[in-house]
Amino acid sequence: MPQTGEADFLAEASTIGRVNHMNLIGMLGYCAEGKRRLLVYEFMEHGSLAQNLSSPELHWERRFDIAVGTAKGLAYLHEECLEWVLHCDVKPQNILLDSDYQPKVADFGLSKLMDRGKVRNSNFSRIRGTRGYMAPDWVSNRPITSKVDVYSYGIVMLEMVAGISPTTSVDSLESRGDAEQIQLVQWARNKMKGPGRTGSRLEEMVHPALRGDYNLKQMEVLIEVALKCVEEDKNTRPTMSQVVEMLLRHENDG
Repeated sequence: MPQTGEADFLAEASTIGRVNHMNLIGMLGYCAEGKRRLLVYEFMEHGSLAQNLSSPELHWERRFDIAVGTAKGLAYLHEECLEWVLHCDVKPQNILLDSDYQPKVADFGLSKLMDRGKVRNSNFSRIRGTRGYMAPDWVSNRPITSKVDVYSYGIVMLEMVAGISPTTSVDSLESRGDAEQIQLVQWARNKMKGPGRTGSRLEEMVHPALRGDYNLKQMEVLIEVALKCVEEDKNTRPTMSQVVEMLLRHENDG
């Protein structure tokens, strides 16, 4: 008989192996020999989103597709799996890109599979995630729900649009040379509240790698959705399926 830890690993690996969605990484196999634990995933030709954030190959259409595809993958984990899967570490390093730059969410779920009926009472023995992408829920003694992934998704989208890491402070008033430093979320909120929201203010936010070539309406919508995702109050954040719906309304905007 396998030890409890090994039995849990095998059960959870088996569950993840049955997860099937075009925007989730496919698991080809696993090893659980002695103390060794190894998962084998499909090969992704273009590596991670983190490796491509400054690449000119990641033009606007591809970036918008990554936003939609990543949201679809997370919505499947949260709402369509037989067991509720909380990712807990959504970040550019865990969004992988295939040969067509289509996104697949990776590194999800092991030890985070939960019974749907227990979602409201979820407890975690330790904080999970990566600094800069973690929702405030982790440090405020609030129940941990899928809204922590929604928050992280919003941060990733802001980073993909602006090319600014959430762990890096930015000048709040660049044009005046102000020395005040603020974080990515507040900087984005300030930009969207400023004058000329559909013009110069958006242009100041866009990643230089895009060289000004992007769909203005889609850019505005993606930033607005991202800012909804990073609300302090988790109850005001949308679900990932709502995010998908909001983005798809503008998928064909010309």
